[in-house]
Amino acid sequence: MNHAASIQLRLLQALDKQSETVVSLQKELVARPALGPENNGSGEGDKAAFLLQILKDSGFSDITEINAPDSRVATGVRPNIAARITGQDQASTLWIVSHMDVVPPGEPSLWNTDPFQLHQEGDLIFGRGVEDNHHGLVASFLAATTLLDSGTLPRTNLGLLFVADEETGNAYGLKYVFDHHEHLFGPNDRFLVPDFGTPDSGMIEVAEKSLLWLKFTLSGKQCHASTPHLGLNTFVATADLVLRLRELYTRFNARDDRFDPPYSTFEATKKEANVPNINSIPGKDVFYLDCRILPDIDLNEVFHAVDELSRKTAEGWGVTVDRDIVHQESSPSTPEDAPLVQELIQAVEAVTGHAPRPQGIGGGTVASFPRKKGYPATVWATLLGNAHQPNEHTSIRSILLDAKVMTLLCL
Repeated sequence: MNHAASIQLRLLQALDKQSETVVSLQKELVARPALGPENNGSGEGDKAAFLLQILKDSGFSDITEINAPDSRVATGVRPNIAARITGQDQASTLWIVSHMDVVPPGEPSLWNTDPFQLHQEGDLIFGRGVEDNHHGLVASFLAATTLLDSGTLPRTNLGLLFVADEETGNAYGLKYVFDHHEHLFGPNDRFLVPDFGTPDSGMIEVAEKSLLWLKFTLSGKQCHASTPHLGLNTFVATADLVLRLRELYTRFNARDDRFDPPYSTFEATKKEANVPNINSIPGKDVFYLDCRILPDIDLNEVFHAVDELSRKTAEGWGVTVDRDIVHQESSPSTPEDAPLVQELIQAVEAVTGHAPRPQGIGGGTVASFPRKKGYPATVWATLLGNAHQPNEHTSIRSILLDAKVMTLLCL
């Protein structure tokens, strides 16, 4: 066995002994809820303070605190932390990005245990946030501290980014970091986001569909239901427009087998209440459309088609239709042959024995932020897929597996 292989084996064996560390870290993190003010929480301050201290205690010397002002929380700021280990090649950094905030636990009766008190059943640990995103945070921390404890220099710099506000928009999290502290990043940097994955470690996310949320407001004339000829029924017009918008599936029917499903989706979702009583014809109706669009499709063409269909409904039913953009997000893809992707494939295969496949997803991740800046970014982890659910849980073995992959990626 050559010297490099010997070092790798020693590091992986060291990680095999870290199960108790996983549990102790998860216990501390779960007990610090880190809910954003949109979810009636006080932010990430308590969790960030804990992480900051263990980073210092673990030997990190290059730590940057990035506080995004937010008057809605008692501390007045939403904290972000960047911690870096110097590598052999200091011209680039591998950043592993995890988020500190979590979503509310939801209905308490659906939980078998206290969501903010860690519960263990063999290899599984339960609690709000254990998968989303403590799993990736703990794995990256263990990879970094294993390198520090052994005195092993990573091939390039290794950076850990613990960010706020991922669950409620990123304005105070990674977006703020890029907008106000882009000096932290160099042109050769690359990003791994361990916030989405499959139980078999077999998927590397390299592309995301464009996300588009549209709000439609239809205005007509309210009247008594017994005299419909005196009004303009917006509920009926809404039904007409919802069905017309199904044409978007045929107009934008391109396929991309990296995604599941491999086509764009256009789904009517939320509908707001119109009139409170049965015997009134509504004069105003509001509904929403969730669109997940393949990245090669021009969103301007989608807007044009939506507006054309809206005009047909307006003309056919004598109502007005206003269309507003609630949220719009799109980002470039990371090429499958990018060195980061190929190195991650090799690292996963070395640990699991199976090569993962590059794919795209319909949801959005924070990988869009570095991609928009021109950095290669991938999303990968070994996850059971129960984020946001009652009794959220993850696997201790999978966290250690991911830490091993991250360690090899650094070497």
